[in-house]
Amino acid sequence: MQPKNLKRLLRALERQGLDVTYNNRTYSVRLVNSPDAPVAEVLLPEDFPVEAKALKQLANLASVRHPSGGCVCRACGTPDFHPGDAGVAIGSIVETVGQVIPGAVGSDINCGMRLHVVDLTMEEFLAKRDQFVEKMKGDYFFGTRDVTMTADAMRSLFQYGVPGWLDAMLVQPTGSVVKSDLQQLAQESDRIFLGGSMDGDWKLAPEELVPDAGLATIGGGNHFVEVQRVDKVENRPLAHAWGVHEGQLAFMIHSGSRNVGKYIGGMWRDKAKAAWQKGLKYPDSQIFPLSTHSHPELVASYLQAEATAANYAFVNRLLLAELLRLRLREVYKDVEAPLVYDLPHNITLPEGQGWVTRKGACPAHLGQPVIIPGSMGAYSYLMVGKGNPAFCNSASHGAGRIYSRFDLNRRGASQSEAELGLTGIDCITLREERRIEEAPAAYKPIQSVIDVQVEAEMVDVVARLSPVLTFKA
Repeated sequence: MQPKNLKRLLRALERQGLDVTYNNRTYSVRLVNSPDAPVAEVLLPEDFPVEAKALKQLANLASVRHPSGGCVCRACGTPDFHPGDAGVAIGSIVETVGQVIPGAVGSDINCGMRLHVVDLTMEEFLAKRDQFVEKMKGDYFFGTRDVTMTADAMRSLFQYGVPGWLDAMLVQPTGSVVKSDLQQLAQESDRIFLGGSMDGDWKLAPEELVPDAGLATIGGGNHFVEVQRVDKVENRPLAHAWGVHEGQLAFMIHSGSRNVGKYIGGMWRDKAKAAWQKGLKYPDSQIFPLSTHSHPELVASYLQAEATAANYAFVNRLLLAELLRLRLREVYKDVEAPLVYDLPHNITLPEGQGWVTRKGACPAHLGQPVIIPGSMGAYSYLMVGKGNPAFCNSASHGAGRIYSRFDLNRRGASQSEAELGLTGIDCITLREERRIEEAPAAYKPIQSVIDVQVEAEMVDVVARLSPVLTFKA
């Protein structure tokens, strides 16, 4: 089945300089004036709109080539694909050889997902819900959290990520971590992608942020902390192995590297532009790669700087979760709340022939847990990767926006709670505009996103989770 008015759509895209074909829910796109670039493929459910701006951004990214050597050899887009504000579509994946592209990751380095499960019934949780929410509002919104640490701990965090931070805490625990089960945190490190550790360098972190980098903060945009219920288990053996069963509560965390990533991402976009060969025309896309042929030292430094921000993000998510876990223990007493998995979706990793950069897409290697959230009014999913090479072993990181935050605020003035999908939504926030900006109506239907990836053998469903309440900063 083809989308309605497909021929008209393809002609319109061609007028925008895109060579686009469609077959079996997959759009193949390339810039007309870049015949040597790889054809980028985007998998979309049949009923999803095709956004020309996003296709153009992906085609631009696929055509990035450094004049000294280095190119994109594969490019694709996940079903939550939509335009990005910085010229790179969300849901883009590129495999590069001989070059890295700082702008392809952007500023929210190692934005990602973390999922814990809690052996509490809904009735037990709701009985003390108000007390729990007030404690979490203090930590997340009013700065009552205490995540102070020594300078050595902060340097270890940037240098080595979770293991470095844990080692420092074992020597000298500080802040609320003195109440944490550090042995549990250490055992959970193998449930973090890459063990929560990349090859960072604390000297590459922003100096003014090293004493207090805003750790354990959710951030803006679509970031959140959500309490959920394990609504349905599809793969019982795997769910059991991961400690997941129906009726449990869960909490899901979506956050990244905050100001550290903003600092490093912005700096290296500028450095890549400054390193462009003098006298050569800038690329039309304004996306500047760094080549291993002309600037191997810059490539190495960028990857280490990105890793430094990634290490921070791993610890940021851990601390967001640990604050919540400590409050659960205060309010509900003996709860363990083990980690299921933590994984990134904005990161450059050595894979394939060189590097794979994912922007709003997560790794989905064979057997690896994958976390795909819906909106705060829709199901989220715990999946397992199938390692599909056609999509660079990747999956979507959500449902994808259909309306911008500006559009939603404008609509919010005239639309009802029901029209925005906010009826019955328990959203904890200090700003009403955040509730409207992130309303379920802003997002594409998650079920279609999940179904098309299962059919494409990118992932399989392990469990479905329904929202209970959501914290939005």
